[in-house]
Amino acid sequence: MGDRTVITTQVAIMGAGPAGLMLSHLLAQAGIESTVVEIRSRADISATIRAGILEAGSVDLLVGSGIDNVLRNGHEHEGTEFRVNGESHRIDFKDLVGQSVWLYPQNDVFDDLSARREADGGDVRYSCSDVSTADLTGQPKVFFTDSDGAQFELRAQILVGADGSRSHCRFQIPENERTWYFNEYPFAWFGILTEAPRSADELIYANSEHGFALISQRTDTVQRMYFQCDPKTNAADWTDEQIWEQLRARVNGNGFELKEGPVIDKMVLPFRSFVNAPMRYGNLFLAGDAAHTVPPTGAKGLNLALHDVKLLFEGLDSFFSTGSSALVDSYSDRALDRVWKAQNFSYWMTTLLHTVPTEENHAFFRARQLGELRSLLESEHGRAYIAECYTGWQGK
Repeated sequence: MGDRTVITTQVAIMGAGPAGLMLSHLLAQAGIESTVVEIRSRADISATIRAGILEAGSVDLLVGSGIDNVLRNGHEHEGTEFRVNGESHRIDFKDLVGQSVWLYPQNDVFDDLSARREADGGDVRYSCSDVSTADLTGQPKVFFTDSDGAQFELRAQILVGADGSRSHCRFQIPENERTWYFNEYPFAWFGILTEAPRSADELIYANSEHGFALISQRTDTVQRMYFQCDPKTNAADWTDEQIWEQLRARVNGNGFELKEGPVIDKMVLPFRSFVNAPMRYGNLFLAGDAAHTVPPTGAKGLNLALHDVKLLFEGLDSFFSTGSSALVDSYSDRALDRVWKAQNFSYWMTTLLHTVPTEENHAFFRARQLGELRSLLESEHGRAYIAECYTGWQGK
């Protein structure tokens, strides 16, 4: 390995996305040392634009730990709207389950956490290369080269893999020690950013014979929108007019019209469901997208990551303060309990709202889907089920 500078810490964290930084932040508040190793630059992570619906529990975790910009800069949503063939049905989260969600982009969560770790003197190493790990069942080690070309060996008692959907850590678990659950979907999302005023105060989930669309917000002047497309679609082939034509067909109607503007960014987002179980191997613990990914329909990805971190922090805090491993030993089972609930909700929302292009009996599928939507939206219990799942099973 050559001449490497040895760093010793209590918890080594691979990945400086929101999950890794949130864990590092919580550990620091409890007096537990950590070092975070990240292959991307801070600027690259900050520029990664992702959705941003935070459950009430995620907001509580952030605000309770002193990260409270979401309260100043986020937008509280007390409900959401389902549009079915142009007809609106509002699901009132506050009225049905007493909870809200917050619109606050994931890169803003990252910016808040990275600024706080910097202000607190946290050891976060961005732009690392030649990263590898060893001794996961003993004293874990992370080998890396920093942005200045210096080589390091990081030794820790615990290694946390919070290194995203392309996780290095996940692949270090022997095949006979884990199970991978996987589902790929026959459609993708065509996503845009547009310079336009808000079309609505809350998110709109639209189901139509032309396919699914989601109307979200970003700022007062920039909006995020998606529509269902083929995974092989090339975003560069589409003109603004073709994009708006698709969105209008899926959302407009009964006096409602989208507010349109220039398209300033466009991309195609294929999605899948994935779970790595268990979320632990020896002294390696996985959190967030390293352990599981969900289709974006249910807005669960970032929220699951933050919930993982909350549970893992509780276990590590107990371990380092009392010497007992009981709580950290239960981490994987406790985390997976919620992961599978979120997988079910995300899969269900996806199949509920999207048109399946490969369905042989399309007429039956479409009529059955509309029957399911009516059953849910015309029932207070049905709307309450959506509201409870969407806002994050508070207290459960």
